[in-house]
Amino acid sequence: MATKNVNVDLNSVFEGAVSQFRGLNPNEPGQWPVLPKLFTWSLLAVAVVVVGWFLLLSSANDDLEAERGKEPTLKTDYRAKLSQAVNLPELRKQKLQVEEYVTQLEKQLPGKAEMDALLSDINTAGLGRGLQFELFKPGQVVVKDYYAELPISIKVTGRYHDIGAFAADVSNLSRIVTLHNMSIVAGKDQSSPLTMEATARTYRYLDQSEIESVRKANDKSKPGAK
Repeated sequence: MATKNVNVDLNSVFEGAVSQFRGLNPNEPGQWPVLPKLFTWSLLAVAVVVVGWFLLLSSANDDLEAERGKEPTLKTDYRAKLSQAVNLPELRKQKLQVEEYVTQLEKQLPGKAEMDALLSDINTAGLGRGLQFELFKPGQVVVKDYYAELPISIKVTGRYHDIGAFAADVSNLSRIVTLHNMSIVAGKDQSSPLTMEATARTYRYLDQSEIESVRKANDKSKPGAK
């Protein structure tokens, strides 16, 4: 079977392609030859992709990178919450234990009507140890959000061991009493008693009317309150 050789003149092909771009009328692109149309369409397609990248895809890429930056934090938060979810029964048990402990502490706070009895207990504790009270003066009540604090200035004289026993008795009262700013001064000679000065602080519940007064005062002190 005979084989035909086809010789392609590249120069003539190139010249033919170039000739299609000559004499183009920009006002009538529809009349252009095929090659100019394809070339122009390709340029427009590239221009649309470039413009779309800078106007749309670029901002979307920035948003994507921002979200990727949040990923480590979200993973850490997820692990922490997962750990809490796994340990939820134990956490609930601990919550109940804390609530019971708080309730026990609250029971050690006297009410307003019990304050006189508590002051009498402190005085009795000192007298029971043979101490002499030179000063026993309740101060100004300091009102907090849910409780009130009453400072009591105390000055007693007596032997060293009796003063120590009195401090222990105060700490063992059924109600919470704390001693602050303790100062013990020796007498003029060895036979003279010691003198202790301190501030005893006790705490009591606020009744409902007092709590409401505190809340109203706090609301008025907030910025923008009328």
